Amino acid sequence: MIGDRWGVRDGEILRPYPCDDFVTASALQLWRGVTVEAPAEVVWPWVAQIRLAPYSYDWVDNLGRRSPRELAGLSEPQVGERFTTAGGRELGRIVSVTPGTQLTGTIIGAFMSYVVLPQDRDTTRLLLKVVMQINRWVGIGLSVGDLVMARRQLLNFKNLAEQQH
Repeated sequence: MIGDRWGVRDGEILRPYPCDDFVTASALQLWRGVTVEAPAEVVWPWVAQIRLAPYSYDWVDNLGRRSPRELAGLSEPQVGERFTTAGGRELGRIVSVTPGTQLTGTIIGAFMSYVVLPQDRDTTRLLLKVVMQINRWVGIGLSVGDLVMARRQLLNFKNLAEQQH
């Protein structure tokens, strides 16, 4: 599918993701990934902070409100909590979490897993997989739109973690 992969390696596409457990027959599967020059314990709090803001293009999906550029000292995410906030509105729910390793949420029928994979002591792979049961043609449009927004989000997490490190 057009735009279904960005920044991921073949092995990262083949690995299981927690979101796969929630959508067994997905018509849409998207993979995104970025290498972060910071240890996983520095990357994780930024991923967990998605509960406060979308961290993509704030002028589009956060009504111009800037996503926080400082860590808010949030507690670990819990299943059932809101997944994110955009434009001042709470969106989605957390459906699975392994602190320090993965955060999986759902928004409007899509399930997404953020996975933090340590590579060595100062490098981490941050992966995102999105799955959804949807018409293939609608899925193409969603794939391209998600590519733009998810790419910006992962690059923002990367930059914030690297600046902190």
